Amino acid sequence: MRYKQPIKQILISTRSTWDSPEFRPTVRQNFDQVTRWGTLALGAEVFASETEIKLVPHTCKARPCPCCGHRATIQWQREQWCALPDIPYAGIVFTMPDVLWPIFRRNRHLLHDLPKLGAAVIQQWAKLKCGVRAAVMVIPHTFGGRLNFNSHLHILVSVGGLQESQGRWVNTSVLDPVKDKGNLMRMWRFAVITYLRAALTAGVLTSDLSRQNLMTRLRKQYERWWSIDIDVFTSKEHFLRYAGRYVRRPPIAQYRFLQITDREVRFMTKDKIQKRRISISVTPEEFVARLAEHVPDRYRHAIRYFGLLAPRSKARTSAAIFALLGQQKRSRPRRLSWAFSLRRDFGVDPLIDRRGQAMRWVGRLNPHV
Repeated sequence: MRYKQPIKQILISTRSTWDSPEFRPTVRQNFDQVTRWGTLALGAEVFASETEIKLVPHTCKARPCPCCGHRATIQWQREQWCALPDIPYAGIVFTMPDVLWPIFRRNRHLLHDLPKLGAAVIQQWAKLKCGVRAAVMVIPHTFGGRLNFNSHLHILVSVGGLQESQGRWVNTSVLDPVKDKGNLMRMWRFAVITYLRAALTAGVLTSDLSRQNLMTRLRKQYERWWSIDIDVFTSKEHFLRYAGRYVRRPPIAQYRFLQITDREVRFMTKDKIQKRRISISVTPEEFVARLAEHVPDRYRHAIRYFGLLAPRSKARTSAAIFALLGQQKRSRPRRLSWAFSLRRDFGVDPLIDRRGQAMRWVGRLNPHV
């Protein structure tokens, strides 16, 4: 069964649960925005023709909202198509053992540094192996298929890089999916364990375990194998299609909901061990608690840029890189309007009234406080 706005439906019915001090302020704010999605409470744009007036409610733009996330992803792909050069790229997934997940779950302030750690590993490897500076973007995720807390990174990196000492672009394989996996895993493992040990020493890491037991756990995790994946994309188009699966991705898609009642929320997921789809059943309150864990804190970006894509570096080197590659840099595309998106995806022009007359923008309604 397909539900329309299932997350909004669940959040409305469980407001007494999540609208309380036990939930982080940013969670309550995001959830409240979702419950007001599609209503005039968020404000609206006013369009009119000679005979008709139309109010178009503003979107909620909340992180857990699947509708807003989809449009933001499309816009991001269009912008990156113009901003990135036409070269091969690679995708890397940095994971960590599940026994470390609760540490980051309880110490959310440590999550902000994970993208920096992952990017530092890639940049150091590119420098050591090829002597180049690569373009790196990191997409941090905290959720698994069961809506459980699973902190990991999706890292997208250029296959080649800029050799700054020679002032030239080197088309070299910065990452080899077979030969480099072990070395990258060891560097990533060292970075995370060293960071957690430093946080514990500085007194900014809390845990139910004693200091000695926690240090023992970190030592054991340092001695085991960590899983990472490396994929190489031959074209920018393939790269952006892959990245679009993770940029502004909500923790759960709407099509995965199977049943929603006052006592149960049942959704579909993939069992990677059995290699088949299964259903998960939780109470609405438990679903909301799981969803709340994946709402990022305020001012935390969904994508982080490093290396040649770092904001300060990109402003200086972007034009030079395109020139070195012999490519023409494209201008930034205009943002897609909501009306254009509806015409393209559904073949319906929302700015034509019932008499076939064009409607124009005449004003705006402010959000209700």
